[in-house]
Amino acid sequence: MGLESFFYRYYVAPIKYNQGYNIVNTLTYAIILGIAVLLFYKLMKRMRIKVDEDFFRALVPYIISGALMRALTDNGALPRTYLTVSPGAYIVVGLLTFSIVYLVWRRIGPVKEMYRLVEDFGWVVDAMLIFVLIINLPRFHFNWRVLLYFVPSLLLAEGFVWLLTRRFKLFRDNRIIFYTHFYDATTTFVALQFFGFWEQHVLARFMIGLLHTPAAMYVEKLLILVPTMWILDNVLKDEDRDLINFVKLAIFILGLGPGTRNLLDMLLGTA
Repeated sequence: MGLESFFYRYYVAPIKYNQGYNIVNTLTYAIILGIAVLLFYKLMKRMRIKVDEDFFRALVPYIISGALMRALTDNGALPRTYLTVSPGAYIVVGLLTFSIVYLVWRRIGPVKEMYRLVEDFGWVVDAMLIFVLIINLPRFHFNWRVLLYFVPSLLLAEGFVWLLTRRFKLFRDNRIIFYTHFYDATTTFVALQFFGFWEQHVLARFMIGLLHTPAAMYVEKLLILVPTMWILDNVLKDEDRDLINFVKLAIFILGLGPGTRNLLDMLLGTA
């Protein structure tokens, strides 16, 4: 297999024909994400921007932007191109986020008011995407029945996390991440179990096939998050705290973004 055929088979075709992820592009995108996280962190450090709760909150609307863009693309309201599906869509949103952070920083510097301005610009971006959703309402087939399955499933999942936070310090110290990823797991569980969706990710497909149930998503989250959080909080506890927080921010985004996209896809009627 030549290089061109290899690239087409493992990178182009999965996007062009909506085939989901394979082991090759999954590993590639994971490496790219890791490099991007480190570069973004280094830039934040040079700009003297502190990675704290205010910074987390300022980025939330941009995470929602990525989810909205993907859902609008999945439902035909935005054209399906390499820039509006994964990983292109997240690269676009990431570059937009950094551009706004940089422009605001250049204007007022690394002061507390900066976070509020960055957040406000993010909500403006969300408002524009919601406008696109509104003008395309006739093409959607809202499925409010999704909530009959999603709400009780989410309550059970988050209740389980709450019990773990009462018993284990690891879960208590990282509760936002666990709550967010169990929200993501719940959207996948409901989509596959009740509405005929299919799983795009390699590891998730393997776990579901191994356990013969979409509830395997919760097991996958625990198998990944527990050792990852333990390493960050214990093995790397003496490392740069801002770097640890930034890695946790990336993990938080990987839960909130895809989970919100899944929920929107179900509500908007994606088959």
